[in-house]
Amino acid sequence: MRQVIALGGGGFSMEPENPLLDRYILQQCKKENPKICFIGTASGDAEGYIERFYNFFRLENCEPTHLSLFKPHTSDIKKFIMDQDIIYVGGGNTKNLMVLWREWELDVILRHAYDNGTILAGLSAGALCWFEDGLTDSYGTGYEPIAGLGILRGSHCPHYDGAEDRGSTYQKAIQDGEIGSGFAADDGVALHFIDEEMHRVVSSRPNAQGYRVDKDKETKLSSHYLGS
Repeated sequence: MRQVIALGGGGFSMEPENPLLDRYILQQCKKENPKICFIGTASGDAEGYIERFYNFFRLENCEPTHLSLFKPHTSDIKKFIMDQDIIYVGGGNTKNLMVLWREWELDVILRHAYDNGTILAGLSAGALCWFEDGLTDSYGTGYEPIAGLGILRGSHCPHYDGAEDRGSTYQKAIQDGEIGSGFAADDGVALHFIDEEMHRVVSSRPNAQGYRVDKDKETKLSSHYLGS
């Protein structure tokens, strides 16, 4: 079973007092004390970001670690990644993430891990990266189309409710054919895919939603609030 859990926003970095989404990710791995690896490439391995990851997951029933492409701790990245049960990718600059991953061939390694059953998860840039394409503000001049890894079909928009113009810009880009139809997620929402098909939408906030966005319509997806 191959799984991707894409968070529009939330988790330990945005909702440190609300563990619902991060615990949901851990629960999808049926092993005791699963190995979970944080990849913070998009934030330039910001020390505070990595520290918040460990502060949360050290208290859970798992084995947290992280991979840095700026200061690698191993020369055999493939072996290290293939040994993980869950990969959790942080947010930040999607363009930099994709460039560095391809330079290090981490894009290929992650696809092998996915095919081998490793759960792929992440938020913001760490969610968009699993799809074919989407929009990014990485260039500093509004939102621009960007290609992802294409593990999941279609496009993605995280933080759908997080900025006034993000949702409307995403809708227009689809209508204009700049990117494909796809899935959007509010902050506090996780889109859970199994074998490249939508399995479930869950949320850490009562009114947060996931959406299917096509050229001619936006459809709310049935969502389960994890706090109920």
